[in-house]
Amino acid sequence: MTQEIVTADIGGTHARFAIAQVDGHHVEALTDQVVMKSAEHASLQTAWEAYADQIGRALPKDGAIAVAGPVGGELLRFTNNPWIVRPHAIPSKLGLDRFTLINDFGAVAHAVAHLNGNNLVHCCGPNEPLPATGPISIFGPGTGLGAVQLLRTKDRYHVIETEGGHTDFAPLDSIEDTILQKLRQKYRRVSVERIVSGPGLVAIHEVLSSLEGKAAALVDDRELWEMALEGKDSLAAAALDRFCLSLGAIAGDLALAQGAKAVVIGGGLGARIADILPQSGFCERFVAKGRFEAVMQNIPVKLLSHPQPGLFGAASAFLQEHEL
Repeated sequence: MTQEIVTADIGGTHARFAIAQVDGHHVEALTDQVVMKSAEHASLQTAWEAYADQIGRALPKDGAIAVAGPVGGELLRFTNNPWIVRPHAIPSKLGLDRFTLINDFGAVAHAVAHLNGNNLVHCCGPNEPLPATGPISIFGPGTGLGAVQLLRTKDRYHVIETEGGHTDFAPLDSIEDTILQKLRQKYRRVSVERIVSGPGLVAIHEVLSSLEGKAAALVDDRELWEMALEGKDSLAAAALDRFCLSLGAIAGDLALAQGAKAVVIGGGLGARIADILPQSGFCERFVAKGRFEAVMQNIPVKLLSHPQPGLFGAASAFLQEHEL
């Protein structure tokens, strides 16, 4: 019997909503999809109500909510979004009888657990399916850098939410030394998220501009990404090349730390650079781990191509928790 769940994916920039059609332990379809700008709404509750108004119907009493930030405690603050959520108040504020609250990349891991190979594009390493058992590292750049581990066992799977995007940045050459030095002037501690995320491209671009003896273009990260992806500005393109190098090194570090048998790259920016990564220096940096280079060469790296993995995965997490 098909049932409905409201599913939401709340990020630093966008709030996404849909109605998930579920049957048993599977998400059959996502309908009534709406994407809003988080900055245009005062809270999760007002965005939730705006979604109901936009689709013109009462929302189901079951809900799944993926959020960009750590989940737990009496007060939830988003990593890159000013909204504040009190989990105990969700039923009354949103009109829900049952709900699941999960980290946004935790939701992506639930999606990866259920999606087939058609939603995974080969990037580098052996061109083979994800392993049936064992750990899989899942990460991706967006407004921040999300990271999570999916552990598959014989009978089920487990999602281990992490904050791997907040590990320390380790430079590997003189340019990255300079990037780290510049960011240290602004932040007491420089995490990998400061470099391989949407705003991180600006920091890279500023350093490359100074090396050329030029003033950095006064543009925000969105404009700079457009310039880089279009390839019409040489310094912006060089910054993107450097971004891919750093992303490869960080991905390899996460895979080593988590003992991964495979890696999946998601995130909003992951999708935008999916065609660029395999031809960039990403793959070379991913395997360049000294005595573990042979190990790294045997790890398949995939790009997640599902259009809404957060929405799909949040609904899947609800099904696992509540066992409809």
